[in-house]
Amino acid sequence: MKRSFKSLPTRIWRCLPVLIVILLTTVQTLAHEVRPAYLSVEEKSPGEFSVLFKIPMQGDARLALSALFSGKVEQLTPVVSRQTGDAMVQTWRMRTAEPLSGQNVVIDGLQNSMTDALVHVVLASGNTWTARLTPSDPSTVIPTAQSSWKVFAVYARHGVEHIAFGFDHLLFVAALMLIVRDWRKLVKAVTAFTAAHSITLTCATLGWVTLPSAPVETMIAISIVLVAAEVLRMERGQPSLALTSPWIVAFAFGLLHGFGFAGALVELGLPQNDIPLALLAFNIGVELGQLVFIAVILAAVHAVRRVVVIPRRAVIGSAYAIGTVAAFWSFQRLDAMFLQF
Repeated sequence: MKRSFKSLPTRIWRCLPVLIVILLTTVQTLAHEVRPAYLSVEEKSPGEFSVLFKIPMQGDARLALSALFSGKVEQLTPVVSRQTGDAMVQTWRMRTAEPLSGQNVVIDGLQNSMTDALVHVVLASGNTWTARLTPSDPSTVIPTAQSSWKVFAVYARHGVEHIAFGFDHLLFVAALMLIVRDWRKLVKAVTAFTAAHSITLTCATLGWVTLPSAPVETMIAISIVLVAAEVLRMERGQPSLALTSPWIVAFAFGLLHGFGFAGALVELGLPQNDIPLALLAFNIGVELGQLVFIAVILAAVHAVRRVVVIPRRAVIGSAYAIGTVAAFWSFQRLDAMFLQF
C-alpha cells in the first residue's frame, strides 16, 4: 500500500508537539554546562588578593576547572568551598610576588568543557578588568586598565547567550506569539514585556527588591502554563484578557521574568566599578537575543506557509506542547524548592 506524500505535512504537524517536548527537555538538560564560570580577583592591599571562583555544577558533580596565574603566587588561606544552587563557590586569599597586571591567567580545564568563564579583576589603584575566556581560548594577559566598551561588549554577549539558553523565557515568548497574530499588537506586547522585565531586572540587581530564586523560577514556569492555557481558550472562542489586551499579560509576567534575569546576572557577577554599564549591556543583550528569536520564528512560519497551509490543530498542538513542558518544569522546580526546606 502506497503512502500519499500529500499527507506528509499533516503527519509532521501531528508529530511536532511530541518532538517539541522531547527537544526542549533534552536541550534544557544539556544547557546546564553552558552556564559560565566566574573568577573574581580583588586586590585588598598591595600584592594581596581576595579570590572567588564560581564553578558550574551538574547534579553533585562540578566541572574540573582551576584558576592559574603565570607569576609566583602564595596561598594565604585554605580554599573554602560551598555549594550554592547549580554552582560550587570557592574562596581564598593569595599574595603575588609580582604585580598582577601583565600576568597570564588561565582557567585550566576550560578547554575540555562546553562552557565559558568570566574573569573580573579589581586592582588597588581602582582599575578594573573583565574578560571572557572560552574553551578555544582559555587564557589571556591581565592589562593595567580596560575600556568601558570592552566591559559593555562582554556583558552584552552574556545577555544574548542567557536568553538564547533561557528556554523558559523563550517558551513564554513563543506562547505569546501564538496568541498575538497581528504584528502591531505583537510589537506592543513585546515592548510591554521588555519594559517590565527591565524594571525588575534593574531593581533586583541593584538590591532594591529581592525575591528567593526558587519560587521565582517556579512561578516563571507556571506563567508559561497559564499563557498556554490562554492560547487554548482563544482557539475555543472563549473570552480572554490575553487576546483583548495582550500587553497587560505581557507586562505582568514580564515583571516576574525580570527577577529570573536578575538572578542569572547576580550569579554571574558584576564589576563593582561598572555596575550600571554592565547592567545596561546585559539588558540590551537580552533584548537583542529576544528579537532574533522572534524574527527566526516569524521567518520559519512564513517559509512553512509558502509550502503548506498551517492547520488549526498545529496551533493547538503547539500550545499543548508548550504547556506540557512548562508543567513538567513547574513540578520539577516545586520538588526542588520543597527539598530545600
